[in-house]
Amino acid sequence: MEKLNIICIDDQREVLSTIVKDLDVFESFVSLEECESADEAWEVIDEIDANGDYVAVVISDHVMPGKSGVDFLTELNRDQRFVRTRKMLLTGLATHKDTIYAINQAGIDFYLEKPWSHQVLVQHVKQMLTHFVLETGLEFQDYMPVLDQDTLYQELRKRN
Repeated sequence: MEKLNIICIDDQREVLSTIVKDLDVFESFVSLEECESADEAWEVIDEIDANGDYVAVVISDHVMPGKSGVDFLTELNRDQRFVRTRKMLLTGLATHKDTIYAINQAGIDFYLEKPWSHQVLVQHVKQMLTHFVLETGLEFQDYMPVLDQDTLYQELRKRN
């Protein structure tokens, strides 16, 4: 079974810990990586890629020291190694202009405001993970407990 990774990026340690705690339902099937900056995230992502593993989902805060989450996600979106990686912007401080830029340039799949609902975060990560697994051509049966069944059904129905 291929190793899938979810990268969580937030410069506030307590927020980062909460995100990962909310996503612990995925731990048996997906590695959860915590990064406190965009630079740290690139180091982790490059290592994952060098090992031949997958960066399935990236969840990034927007306002961080150094490089913003939108700038980071835009770079990730332009990197051909990660064309199937699903991206979420999780922030409480993005302006309308930032959000539009993130959608148009970073190709984000979902925008979620802080404070977030645990159920909403988990549901959207399940949907993004489902799309990633299907688009990558991985054996979806191996990941069934952490995939969104409705999304899976709809996508498989489209293919037939």
